[in-house]
Amino acid sequence: MRLALVLGAALAGAIAGLTALAGALAHPRALGPLDADAHGPVERAIPEGATVAHDEAELAALLADAAGPREIWLEGHVYRGNWTVSRPLALRGVGGSVLEGRGTGTVVTLEAQGSELENVTVRHSGRNHVQEDAGVKARARAVRIARVAVEDALFGIALSPCPGCTLEQSSVVGAEGDSELQGDGIKLWEAHGAVVRGCLVDRARDMVVWYSRGVVLLDNTVRRSRYGAHFMYSHDGSVLRNRFENDIVGVFVMYSSRLSIADNHMLGASGAAGVGIGFKESDGATLRGNVVAGNTTGVYLDRSPRSAAEPLELTGNVFAANQVGIRFHGSDVGLHFVRNDFRQNVALAEVEGGGSARTVVFRNNHFSDYAGYDLDGDGVGDVPFQQKRLARDLTVAHPPVRLLEGTAAMSLVEAIAAAAPAMASELLLEDRAPATSAWSTL
Repeated sequence: MRLALVLGAALAGAIAGLTALAGALAHPRALGPLDADAHGPVERAIPEGATVAHDEAELAALLADAAGPREIWLEGHVYRGNWTVSRPLALRGVGGSVLEGRGTGTVVTLEAQGSELENVTVRHSGRNHVQEDAGVKARARAVRIARVAVEDALFGIALSPCPGCTLEQSSVVGAEGDSELQGDGIKLWEAHGAVVRGCLVDRARDMVVWYSRGVVLLDNTVRRSRYGAHFMYSHDGSVLRNRFENDIVGVFVMYSSRLSIADNHMLGASGAAGVGIGFKESDGATLRGNVVAGNTTGVYLDRSPRSAAEPLELTGNVFAANQVGIRFHGSDVGLHFVRNDFRQNVALAEVEGGGSARTVVFRNNHFSDYAGYDLDGDGVGDVPFQQKRLARDLTVAHPPVRLLEGTAAMSLVEAIAAAAPAMASELLLEDRAPATSAWSTL
């Protein structure tokens, strides 16, 4: 009885501490406010001598003229219609320029190599999921889209196919309600070498990358959506300095190899399916310097990597205040956790379907609940860090308890095992050279 009271008090204190930590990490002010001018149109003046489309009729005529100007400026009002750019030109606005669709189909389609769309608001697409009606579609090489705000559109901005394209400082904002009823905020399909930089997606379905090699996602914010970044069959990409807030899943990588994922924040992916970052049957990825905090599951590993010859390297990351820090599903070889910080997760790790993570390499990680010592002062614990698995003991002894696997209740059971290792017999994972102080100052 006394042990139960002690453990209860310890768990209550730990949960209160991790709640405070999750709040500090997830609050936008902790990392600096977003620049008010970071996304979408800004006020600009039309250059002297520029070609200006004063109304819809002039814009239609200029776009249709095969020998027309290479740059067209829009005034600060609404141009109604669906528009197609079929020759290389730049279409630019002054800040208050709005391209408003008819409510059917896609509002702006860019079909010419090297064409540009810049500094406009695009709104009111159709709602046909089969045709994937969108605010903007780019279907040519080296298209550039910059400072475009998309509103009231089923799909936001689609680069498909669009090799070598650039999308920057643009925003896609969906309607209030279920994000899964929205189309994708940003979609890349066969967009090899494309760059998406400095964009905002809010209340959309996904920012998704399909069949695209060498894509770069840099300095974007995705919030209140389904997948912050979703890679499918897309290799050699980079996910750098992005912020994923309150999505169902921050980043998920499926059937993709050799991704570099660094210096991102995956925060607040809550609910039963909440995952900060996950991998399914993917190889050769590196994760460095990411903050994964306040999620139901911090990192989810499903048969990844498929071969120890192409390992997943997780180095210098912070996994904090997650319900479960690491969830393994059929992944136990080719995983290397080195110099990471694990702070106040309710349960450090769980293995779905039984088994253990003893073949996973843990080296020189910092664990906030490490209870060892460092007599020689070299920063490395003199005894290994070990996590044992109490839940496995319970399910073996009491098979009906298996119905609770993967629930918050079982996560608390594992937290008890961490607080009182003597109560559990099965070793789940081990770091033989744990760091005694945190690597990150966050």
